[in-house]
Amino acid sequence: MIRPCTIVLKQTMELLPLFAAIQRTPRVALTLSFVLFTLTIVPALYSLLANPALPVLISSSETDGPFPSDHVHLSPLNSPSFRTLSPVNSPIPAPPYHTRHQKSSSGKIPSPNISPIPVPPDHTLSRHQHSSSHQSSSPVNGPIPAPLNSSPVTTSTLRTQIRDDEQRCDLFKGEWIPNEESPYYNNATCWAIQEHQNCMKFGRPDTGFMRWRWKPDGCDLPIFDPNEFLEMVRGKSMGFVGDSISRNQVQSLLCLLSRVEYPEDISSSPDIAFKVWNYTSYNFILHVMWSPYLVKTTKPDPTDAKSNFFSLYLDQYDTKWTSQINQLDYLIISSGHWFYRPLIFYENEKLSGCQYCSLPNTTELPFHYGYTKALRTSLRAILENFTGLAILRSFSPQHFEGGPWNKGGDCARTQPYRRNETIPEVSDLKIHDIQLEEFRAAEEGMKKKMGLRLRLMNTTQAMLLRPDGHPGRYGHLQTEEVSSRNDCIHWCLPGPIDTWNDILLQMMKTEK
Repeated sequence: MIRPCTIVLKQTMELLPLFAAIQRTPRVALTLSFVLFTLTIVPALYSLLANPALPVLISSSETDGPFPSDHVHLSPLNSPSFRTLSPVNSPIPAPPYHTRHQKSSSGKIPSPNISPIPVPPDHTLSRHQHSSSHQSSSPVNGPIPAPLNSSPVTTSTLRTQIRDDEQRCDLFKGEWIPNEESPYYNNATCWAIQEHQNCMKFGRPDTGFMRWRWKPDGCDLPIFDPNEFLEMVRGKSMGFVGDSISRNQVQSLLCLLSRVEYPEDISSSPDIAFKVWNYTSYNFILHVMWSPYLVKTTKPDPTDAKSNFFSLYLDQYDTKWTSQINQLDYLIISSGHWFYRPLIFYENEKLSGCQYCSLPNTTELPFHYGYTKALRTSLRAILENFTGLAILRSFSPQHFEGGPWNKGGDCARTQPYRRNETIPEVSDLKIHDIQLEEFRAAEEGMKKKMGLRLRLMNTTQAMLLRPDGHPGRYGHLQTEEVSSRNDCIHWCLPGPIDTWNDILLQMMKTEK
C-alpha cells in the first residue's frame, strides 16, 4: 500500500525542475507576467461570473431604420418586431389631423374617426357609423372641415410625370388596365360623396370597379397627385359649370384633395346649386355653378297646368355663370343629359319650336337642335368673357341595358369592356359629335383672342368602356318602391370618374 507521504514526496520531486527554472528567471520577467495575467484573465472571469446567461442581441436597424432615441429601453411594445409603421405606398394616408368646422348637436366638434382601410369590409360603411353626432351631409351643404397643416401625402408608386418623349401622347386613346393601388379614398375618408353615388354604403357587393386606371396608348397617365395640384393652383380659382355629372367630377376632386386639405365653405348664399370653397392654405378658390342647359332657362310654372316644360332661350347667356367666369383662371364646362327631356325653345325672344312637346301650333324640332344652339351660345360666352384655360369636357355616356331608365334598365356589369369587344348600343353619342363640331368652330374664334386657351377633354371613349362604374341599383336603399330605378348615368365614388381629374391635372400641366 502506498502511503500519502510517499505521494507528496514524489510530486515535490517532480516540481524541483520548475522551481529551479523560476530561480533562474529574472525578477522583472516574473513581475511582468503577473501584471499581464491580472489585466486579461481576471476581468474575463469576473464578467463570466457576473453574467452567466447573457443573450446575444441583434439590432434590426438596417431594415427598420433608426430608433426614435438612443436611450429607449426595448420592450415587447417598442421593439423593432412590434413597431407599427405607416405603409409607404398606402392608398389612403391616415387623416387624424383633419377636423370639422361645424359642431354637432351637443355643441362639440366631433372627431372624424376615419377608418384608414381602402374598402369598408362590410361594403356599407358611412359617416353615420362613425359618430352619432355626425349628420348625413351632401357635398354642397354639408359640414366643411377646417383646413389644418397636414402631414405629407405619399404618392402612388406609379409615375407622376409624363416624360418629355411622351408630351405629344393622346391621353384619350387607350385602355383600362388593373390598378391594385386604388382606391385613394373611400366613403369613410371623404365627406363629399353624395348619397346616390355612395355605392359601397348601399351594399354593392363587388369592389373591382374601383381597381382600374386609364392607360393611354403612347404613355402612362400619372395618378392624380393632390400636393402637385394644389401647388399648381395656389392663389388661383377654378370653376365647374354644368349638370349633376359636372358636380360628380367636383365631388371626385374634393375627395382626392381631402388627402391634403379640407376646404372652407365660403358660399355667399345657401343655394346648393352654387357653391364656393376655399383651400385656405393655398388660397385656392373652387366654384361650382349649376347650369344643366348652359343658356338662360325658365322653369315650368307650377301654377299653370299646361306649363310642364323647361323653356330655353337658345341665344341668351345664363348670366348666373357667365357673369362670374371673368374672375376664374380655369373653367371646366360640360352638359348633355338634360337635353333628352321635353323642351320649348326661344330665339330672338320668340318661340322657335319645341322638342317632344306635341303642342298645337308649335314646330317640333329635330332632336339635338336645342343642344347645338345652346352649346354654341355658351362657347361664345367664353370667347367674349374669359381669359384663361377653358376646358370642354365631352359627353359622359350612359349604360342602360335591358330597357330605358324608367322601365327596368340596368347596368350590372362588373368589369370594363376591352376596346376590341362589341359594345351594345346603350348610349346616344350624337351629342358627342356635336361637341366635336362646335369645339372646332370655337377654336377658330379663340385664335383671335389673346390669353384664352380652349381645350377639349375627350373622355367619352374611355367612359364608354366602363359600364361597371355606375351606381346602378346601389345608389339608393334596396326597397320595393325604388328597386326598379337604376342609375346608369352618374358614377360611383370612388370609381372611373376619378380618371377625369388625372387627365385634368395633366392638361393643366401642359398649359403652364
